[in-house]
Amino acid sequence: MLEAQEIVNIEEPEIQQENLVRVILVDDHTIIRDGIKALLKDSKDIVVVGEAGTGKELLAMLPNVDADIILMDINMPELDGFETTTILREQNSDLKILILSMLDHENYIAKILDAGASGYLLKNTGREEMICGIKIVAAGGQFISSAVSFNMLKKLQNPNYKSVSTEEKQTRDLSQREIEILKLIADGLTNAEIADKIFTSKRTVETHRQNIIEKTKAKNTAALIKYAISKGIIS
Repeated sequence: MLEAQEIVNIEEPEIQQENLVRVILVDDHTIIRDGIKALLKDSKDIVVVGEAGTGKELLAMLPNVDADIILMDINMPELDGFETTTILREQNSDLKILILSMLDHENYIAKILDAGASGYLLKNTGREEMICGIKIVAAGGQFISSAVSFNMLKKLQNPNYKSVSTEEKQTRDLSQREIEILKLIADGLTNAEIADKIFTSKRTVETHRQNIIEKTKAKNTAALIKYAISKGIIS
């Protein structure tokens, strides 16, 4: 019979804190954030340390949260992914940014990478690819979803493929939220009606509208609609 002092408990080694990748999730849909947390739950070296529903919420929480990487959507109210990334880079933040979006057009991808993001994943990506992307970007590398890379390769191989035109590059100046609002303006909605439709304030819509006017150089609603048609935003 073994003596009590001879019994040794074998425990799992503790994960070293310095090896953990600390992630903040930013998406305006709670169900998406919950799904990502579920996917990352069993990862031994990735931990979710915070979550936010908008870029504005993220910026407010950053002084109180230690993180290595932000996993962020593009299309969000108040401050979208483009605007948030630009602000973080203007603040010289060392936080790495990995985008997780449903948008797979090269215009959006090029714009967000130009703004300072280090990687781009599609929301239909698998768990292993997501974990791989998080680790690579957190370590200072760059990562593009395999689906995105494959789609871009197919376009390049297409003999009818044309590179992004000057007009398309100009369209990049509009954020995804501004494009959404421009479409609603073209539908004839008032600022108040747009605010109700996209669940934001009338003042926020007015600000976006003014930004759209400044970026497009349009002098009135008719000119805005003409611009939208010429850029293929509406047909």
